[in-house]
Amino acid sequence: MFYYLAEWLRSTFDTPGFGVFQYITFRAAAAAISALLISFFIGPKIIKALKANQIGEQAKAELQSVGQHSIKAGTPTMGGLIVLLALVVPTLLWANVSNMFIILVLLTTVWLGAVGFLDDYLKVVKKYPKGLIGKYKIVGQLTIGFILGGVIYFFPETFPGAFAEINTLTTVPFAKGINFDYGIFYIPLIMFIVTATSNAVNLTDGLDGLSIGTVGIAVMTLGIFAYVSGHAEISEYLNIIQLKGSGELTVFAAALCGAALGFLWYNAYPAQIFMGDTGSLALGGAVGAMSILIKKEFLLPIVGGVFFAETLSVIIQVMYFKYSRKKYGEPRRLFKMAPIHHHYEKSGLHEAKIVNRFYIIAIMLAILALATFKVR
Repeated sequence: MFYYLAEWLRSTFDTPGFGVFQYITFRAAAAAISALLISFFIGPKIIKALKANQIGEQAKAELQSVGQHSIKAGTPTMGGLIVLLALVVPTLLWANVSNMFIILVLLTTVWLGAVGFLDDYLKVVKKYPKGLIGKYKIVGQLTIGFILGGVIYFFPETFPGAFAEINTLTTVPFAKGINFDYGIFYIPLIMFIVTATSNAVNLTDGLDGLSIGTVGIAVMTLGIFAYVSGHAEISEYLNIIQLKGSGELTVFAAALCGAALGFLWYNAYPAQIFMGDTGSLALGGAVGAMSILIKKEFLLPIVGGVFFAETLSVIIQVMYFKYSRKKYGEPRRLFKMAPIHHHYEKSGLHEAKIVNRFYIIAIMLAILALATFKVR
């Protein structure tokens, strides 16, 4: 909105000073600050409303004897509404909303936020034990993945620049000038990536501040990649795919970082509110969509290394459980509990220490991902 208003004032009245709105860096900073302020303004109001309506989380029975989980029952959930409002509003205010990169990342985020909201609503309001049935949740994730992949594959002309020539390509990390072409498998792979990342962030959301903090670090890293990929001179210097118009994703990423910091204010240990599936599915979708749009899908195991490890721990646990039952006649566990952050909890580590160490790991992985610019 402000982007178009400034353009109109500058072109109509030749008003000086409004040219600053053309700079992505200025609008990104403004979006981050706006998101933070919105979080601080609406956070207490939403927490109060959720408490008044007794919309609280149920503590996991298997964690009742671990740490402070026994007192977490009743903590308001569906806090993803704070994140979504603090993300969407600044993006609409400061980004070029006619840009296809912005349209698709917003659509993916809001769509999965709606799926998560329905799951939370059924679980905590309607008291359905499992919330939204798993297969319906997967359908929602696959559908938005199909839409995202379909637009890129069938309508590349809607993007700025010569996107049609590179729509099915992706960057290969640590390999200079080498790109991988998905070809006819592009749409199924995009569907898989969106579903996997949204579920991975959902699995990570088990300790106070863990999911929102690591998402903020990952998105900040992807925002740097978006800015560099959209800059003609820098992308040419680094010999990476130039994506004209992708720089606008920097504004979205900055807004999400601001929203993440704002939500962390309430979600840090001891949490006043949980984000629920409303937030975790939406944020996972945002991470996946950004990596797809800037052609950095192969970097997801690094940028989102924490989410990758959490998901892998669940897969390994399930596989070993089934294998041991077949081999030994009784099921055994490789981890004390999965996802792996609960394994460390049951090993005696305080959840605040676990979260801080995961933050450190996420920052190290972000630096490693950024190093791929030159280590090629």
